[in-house]
Amino acid sequence: MSVDTRKETLGFQTEVKQLLHLMIHSLYSNREIFLRELVSNASDAADKLRFEALAKPELLEGGGDPRIRISFDTDARTITIDDNGIGMSRDEVVSHLGTIARSGTADFLKNLSGDQKKDSQLIGQFGVGFYSAFIVADRVEVFTRRAGLPAAEGVHWSSTGEGEFDIATIDKPERGTRIVLHLKEDASEFASGWRLRSIIKKYSDHIGVPIELPEEFHGEEKDRPAEPEWETVNRASALWTRPRSEVTDEEYRSFYQHVAHDFSDPAAWSHNKVEGKLEYTSLLYVPSRASFDLYQRESPRGLKLYVQRVFIMDQAEEFLPLYLRFIRGVVDSSDLSLNVSREILQKDPVIGSMKTALTKRVLDMLDKLASNEPEKYAEFWKQFGQVLKEGPAEDAGNREKIAALLRFASTHGTDGEQTVSLADYIGRMKDGQNKIYYLTGESHAQVRNSPHLEVFRKKGVEVLLLTDRIDEWLMGYLTEFDGRSFVDVTRGDLDLGALDSEDDKKAQEEVSKSREGLVERLAKALDDQVAQVRVSHRLTESPAVLALGEQDIGLQMRQILEAAGQKVPESKPIFEFNPEHPLVAKLDAEQDESRFNDLARVLFDQAALAAGDTLKDPAAYVQRLNKLLVELSA
Repeated sequence: MSVDTRKETLGFQTEVKQLLHLMIHSLYSNREIFLRELVSNASDAADKLRFEALAKPELLEGGGDPRIRISFDTDARTITIDDNGIGMSRDEVVSHLGTIARSGTADFLKNLSGDQKKDSQLIGQFGVGFYSAFIVADRVEVFTRRAGLPAAEGVHWSSTGEGEFDIATIDKPERGTRIVLHLKEDASEFASGWRLRSIIKKYSDHIGVPIELPEEFHGEEKDRPAEPEWETVNRASALWTRPRSEVTDEEYRSFYQHVAHDFSDPAAWSHNKVEGKLEYTSLLYVPSRASFDLYQRESPRGLKLYVQRVFIMDQAEEFLPLYLRFIRGVVDSSDLSLNVSREILQKDPVIGSMKTALTKRVLDMLDKLASNEPEKYAEFWKQFGQVLKEGPAEDAGNREKIAALLRFASTHGTDGEQTVSLADYIGRMKDGQNKIYYLTGESHAQVRNSPHLEVFRKKGVEVLLLTDRIDEWLMGYLTEFDGRSFVDVTRGDLDLGALDSEDDKKAQEEVSKSREGLVERLAKALDDQVAQVRVSHRLTESPAVLALGEQDIGLQMRQILEAAGQKVPESKPIFEFNPEHPLVAKLDAEQDESRFNDLARVLFDQAALAAGDTLKDPAAYVQRLNKLLVELSA
């Protein structure tokens, strides 16, 4: 190998420096994962070479089956990981080893707290890959050449992980990548054949590429061969191609960590082989923790796609809908062409059939998790619930299945925890109740104390309390479940159906008739602010409440649209008053029209505040309230 030429010293991207510092300290207690990460990268490099060689056989440069070789030197305290995969060009080395080109990286780093235990879990979600080498090494060298480039365009990269790296052009006769780790003194234990073998068996046995170590030599030193004999130490068969009965839970978990670049164990998985009209194998995982970029819908997502066991692409997003973007795993098809592209995937009818089947399999897996391991499902919901709520809008065909998986807070729950399923709610419905009632708002405290709930508390009827920003949008698509329609308790003239007796309805009619005069006076006083004034049958304690028209946009959705700069159609609320409340009785008896108008406006503003709205003229509200307080104290 020739002397370095075109040598440069470059600085790491700021995010890389931060990640390296945090990772080295946070992951200290789990140092052995460095080998899993580097072997995983080498396996990916072999997969990518096989794929590119389909169109350009010359990339194989005379053949050579894919393999990963790991050697060590105890005296020099080094470990070398050598693969004959795709390799990297100089530009790729600078890009891949000097920067983190992932959207949301800066936001991710802001979330790190300095608590090593918590940060190690967050870093595990991020996927540290190559940089894990610095957990055990105080200097790392990379020798690489991209397949297809001449030997003179090899690259030597070197760094101590402290802010800079050196890069130079070298001669490298063979394609692929060799990484040399110069171990820290306290990491010398890893320069051991036994230690390396045990880590590979623990984390990388499922890798489909042979992982080779020098055979252990037990003879006289004088008889040691000049070149080592290499021994394969992993199964070297793709895990998803093996029968389920031959794969242990530990192997499934280990493969998940490889395919998802995650440190945590998965919450659930499903391994399935389909034969018949379509032939494919899928291995799908539900993560136990959300990735840091879960809510960035444009972030890379999807399954690893193989065709006849040949790797095709990393993030094949066409096999699952967007609301299931958290699912990780592999799909291996026998029906697709080896030269399949993203454009072909978008048009191929086979993909549509596979997507339908895989989506159903994921929903069934989640249903099974919810039924058999409710505590684990509750943790899943905390991590991924808001994403799953996108489902009813995106996937009409599975709306009922998705709805069954949703969880909500309710008036029968505690502390705003989203633990109530729609099946739970239906099981607790009152005799005569045939609707599912819900209320949306900005916070649990606001909806829990909403005047709209007063009649439901009186009758002991459960109401779902929806406070996620997506909820009002969700309910625009979720119109019924198990034959029961959803009813927003803030909309229209509340009809409780059989929950109100005939005597109740008759009494309501009589009260409404007796307050027609007050309705007219209030309509005149609030003319510019309301669409209608009427006697309320919702209230038992509060003096007034604002209701929405059936077709009006709710407050939550209105605020979201306005924050996004979108024009929102004008609408006015319906003002309902409680005829039994002392304030309303005082209002009805007020003869001074000026004081009547002030009191009416105060009641209207209070009802708006209770609904979570902001006042258009808060100063006027304060002036009216102060004026009334002065008059009362006089």
